[in-house]
Amino acid sequence: MATKKRAGEADEVRDQVREGYTEVAKQRSSCCGSAAAEEAAHRIGYSDEELEAAPGGANLGLGCGNPTALASLRPGEVVVDLGAGAGFDAFLSAQAVGPTGRVIGVDMTDEMLDKARENARKGGYTNVEFRKGTIEDLPIESASVDVIISNCVINLSPEKDRVFREAFRVLRPGGRLMISDIVLERPLPGEVADSIEAYLGCVGGASLRGEYLETIGKAGFRDVKILKEGSAASAFSLEDPTFREGAERIGIGLDEAHEILKTVTSVHVQAVKSE
Repeated sequence: MATKKRAGEADEVRDQVREGYTEVAKQRSSCCGSAAAEEAAHRIGYSDEELEAAPGGANLGLGCGNPTALASLRPGEVVVDLGAGAGFDAFLSAQAVGPTGRVIGVDMTDEMLDKARENARKGGYTNVEFRKGTIEDLPIESASVDVIISNCVINLSPEKDRVFREAFRVLRPGGRLMISDIVLERPLPGEVADSIEAYLGCVGGASLRGEYLETIGKAGFRDVKILKEGSAASAFSLEDPTFREGAERIGIGLDEAHEILKTVTSVHVQAVKSE
């Protein structure tokens, strides 16, 4: 799938994604992580300690990996979480960078921002803030950030080239890009690629592996590499209600959906901004 779209088409996709995640924010519990969300988090690499450390309601079970486990965050660093949602990875990052560090979560959905800010208040996080904005136009100063993380969000962007250029802009020289995302090993069937439900399921907006990595390099990053990868099929359970409902809305059977997922790979990607 191409990373570039006409402005009107890109805005339409963003509006649809925003509406979809508004519904997700309204539907998911705000008091404590559901059993399904916890199970999903375990499958993609979060530990019991991490699940217990974040405020209740921060884990919505929406990721495809654990970027903070790979980021090697250090005390005092400034971290930006692209598409922060209810703040799960932002809060884990805040604990890693400590009181001398800072975490900025960026999200375009008001309901998610409300959840994240309430979670920060409940958890007493004074080194985390959440800003409204799109990941294609970050509300952050240039060369002001040490690390950028993101968890299964960049694939939702219809303009991934802009996302990585913005990430490059806000990172300081030597800054790191440490993201979890999904890529395709071959193009999706048309009905899936065109479905907004597949977009919200972190599949429809995904790029082919080579195209994705090439886009990062073209933004100016060096040492672009995949540190870890795995089949997306292993991250989803056929018994997961979200997975079952998504397949039904797209109009495909569970077996077909699972076969499609075998062509989708979850990747942990690292890249560096040159000194």
